[in-house]
Amino acid sequence: GDSVITVQLTEEDQVEDDVVFYLVFTGSTVQHCTSTRKINPGSLETISPGHDCCETVKVALCASREGHPVLVVAEENFQFVQDEAYDAAQFLATCAGNQQALNFTRFLDRSRPPAADVDFLDEKVALAFRHLKLPAEWNVLGADQSLTENVPRETLMHFAVRLGLLRLTWFLLQQPGGRGALSIHNNEGATPVSLALERGYQKLHQLLTEEEAKEPESWSTLSHTVHSGDYSVKHHRGLDVYMLTAEA
Repeated sequence: GDSVITVQLTEEDQVEDDVVFYLVFTGSTVQHCTSTRKINPGSLETISPGHDCCETVKVALCASREGHPVLVVAEENFQFVQDEAYDAAQFLATCAGNQQALNFTRFLDRSRPPAADVDFLDEKVALAFRHLKLPAEWNVLGADQSLTENVPRETLMHFAVRLGLLRLTWFLLQQPGGRGALSIHNNEGATPVSLALERGYQKLHQLLTEEEAKEPESWSTLSHTVHSGDYSVKHHRGLDVYMLTAEA
């Protein structure tokens, strides 16, 4: 999801300015419709939707003109593939509350990647997490809700903060159990908040302690999503394109 797609039009499809082109992606359970912007008479640009699973979907390029029926200009297959970011998000989602798995992730801290790699990892894993179909009962603290805040343990929030993953931390804060994780101590007595302070992650500490902390800029300046039932509408400000996603 969120990659730029370029569509090359054939000469016979390069029509008047009052024709609007859009792409329809039809998956097994979800359908996306994206608007496009014209770069020149022969090229369109849009943003690929984030999909709920790895599969090949049908994509139709449609043309719309007021007073005329919608025309399907071309059709093609489009493949959503499983990459390392998707694997990482799946792993982290399933190991919420699993102490053995969460302690295993701490080896990443000892082989800390360069700042540019951390930023790339943060963006990709958080994006994959946003597109995962998490179970309705999913919780940042795991399935065992009988544990109190006084039980020392490692959490997903500790993992995200330890590596300085700003976007992933923001995502987890919005999920059930996200706020509750902030006051949980691990076996060393550190909370996610104290970890951020100890490591000098000022933006991260601000995100965790301010009540009205805003979404990390790299997302909010690029896109804004509104959810309503089985539908969501996303506006990508960079390209000024819109995406409607609906349960098929």
